[in-house]
Amino acid sequence: MDQPTKPRTAPRHLGLVVAVMLVVAAVDQLVKHIMVAWLEPGVPHPVIGDWFRFYLLFNPGAAFSMGQNSTWLFTTLQLAFVVGALWFGPRVASRWEAFGLALVAGGALGNLCDRFFRPPGFWFGHVVDYISVGRFAVFNLADASITVGVVIFVLATFVTERKGHVDAG
Repeated sequence: MDQPTKPRTAPRHLGLVVAVMLVVAAVDQLVKHIMVAWLEPGVPHPVIGDWFRFYLLFNPGAAFSMGQNSTWLFTTLQLAFVVGALWFGPRVASRWEAFGLALVAGGALGNLCDRFFRPPGFWFGHVVDYISVGRFAVFNLADASITVGVVIFVLATFVTERKGHVDAG
């Protein structure tokens, strides 16, 4: 009788998670630094007419400027997610799941840096947002990374489960 194979953990996924997470956070912080130096807060800078523009603002809340009085909560959740991603990284089933997780964690880390090091002060700093598309909310590369990462992670999870086996490579 065949013994069921136990899913193999892949510690190398931790390296992928850490590398992608750090690159995303570093690029996010570099671009934010450039935008803060280049743009004046609240003044739109059209790129493609009125549809795509740079528009600098400092967001104390979450996505879509919700929860502006809960900065401490978002900081705590972002920190918990980054730590959780480092713990969970070696346990994900595939490289694509690890990559999606890393994009989300990198975006969280990028915004967490703002919460730690931007005014009004540690743990309560405001996130730099600067991308404005149509009538959609103003966001940044970290937010985009989180969104893309969630999509990749969910799709990879479905594909891995549908295959009926774990892609250990």
